[in-house]
Amino acid sequence: MRDRQIPLGATVLSALFVTALVTSQLTAAKVLAFEIPLSLPVVGSSLILPGAALGYAVTFFASDCFTELYGKRSARRLVNVAFGMNFVMLALVYSTIAAPAARSSIDPGTFATVLSASTNIVLGSLVAYLVSQNWDVYVFHAIRERTGRQRLWLRNIASTASSQAIDTVLFVGIAFYLLPQFAGIGPQLPNSVVLGLAIGQYLLKLCIAIVDTPLVYLVTRLVRANEPGHEDPIAG
Repeated sequence: MRDRQIPLGATVLSALFVTALVTSQLTAAKVLAFEIPLSLPVVGSSLILPGAALGYAVTFFASDCFTELYGKRSARRLVNVAFGMNFVMLALVYSTIAAPAARSSIDPGTFATVLSASTNIVLGSLVAYLVSQNWDVYVFHAIRERTGRQRLWLRNIASTASSQAIDTVLFVGIAFYLLPQFAGIGPQLPNSVVLGLAIGQYLLKLCIAIVDTPLVYLVTRLVRANEPGHEDPIAG
């Protein structure tokens, strides 16, 4: 039986996507603060955002490269399979928390506090991920159909900017407003803080989307140069 060789580019981008995704779930509980050299409405001179924002930004970079190289159908498969990997990660984390600890272990309470995300954050991130990532693939491919291989910068920024807006509104809205206010799940934060979280998260993600555009060009060119039989996936 002959081995079926999976393209290296697809393997690396898939691994990067899933790694960034599951890491985002583990880092979502920490709230980050970045000082900026100017004062903006609502947020002032600090961008406050959930720790998951950095990992999610990487997932959009990886999915845009993957969609450009391997087409919409393959990208959607990656997005939806990775969604299932969230539940695998959560099952492994919570089963490890529930398992008995040895005397030489770190404090089980500290371990659980660090690794177990609250229910509101888990639910918000899962819904936001599923909607925004599928939207990202759809918009990227829709622009790709009209531009061919030209204007990669346009589809990278446009798809990421719109999908990150959806991701931010859904995640912050569900995790920090809807569930705490109407279901009593998670801490209730002042509306101004919730709005600041949304704005800070989106601004950082948008900046990353703009800055990573040269990297998208670099990655896609490297993959095409090293995969001679690479086909144009526009029909996929």
